[in-house]
Amino acid sequence: MTKPTPIDEEIVLDPKRYIVSETDEKGKITFANDYFQEVSGYTEEELIGKPHSIVRHPDMPKVVFKLLWETIGAGKNINAVVKNLAKDGRYYWIFTEFEIRKDTDTGRIIGYHASRKKISRHVIEVIAKLYAKLLEIEKSEGVEASEKYLIEFLKEKGDDIEFANIMEEIHKFY
Repeated sequence: MTKPTPIDEEIVLDPKRYIVSETDEKGKITFANDYFQEVSGYTEEELIGKPHSIVRHPDMPKVVFKLLWETIGAGKNINAVVKNLAKDGRYYWIFTEFEIRKDTDTGRIIGYHASRKKISRHVIEVIAKLYAKLLEIEKSEGVEASEKYLIEFLKEKGDDIEFANIMEEIHKFY
């Protein structure tokens, strides 16, 4: 499936509705609720079995997903602010709560549940600036340099803030 060309038009989300999906342990979509389908513009058939990256916007720095996968792979839940790309090229910003799903018998991670909701304009403005800087560094120096910048950024902003908490904490700095 060909990725759509991004256009500069934001999808306005309903603050009372959640975008929900589940994936297997590799990130392939196993469930997408009706609102996810409505907002993304993809049908259930187009989503199920596809990598969740189908909705990844090119404005998202790779380091965010690197650290996100490291965190959930280590068995920790995480919250993240993400800019997604709809099938028609429009975008939408969301606050996502990633929860690990485990096999009850073995304790092995079998997938992930994600609930997404609308996020405030203020947080979007702060995160968008940070993400633009991280993306700029990635393009010129690579993901490792971008990660180093992010770690230094967090250290400058306060106590020992872990990446897993950045999305909840960062808006407090501005």
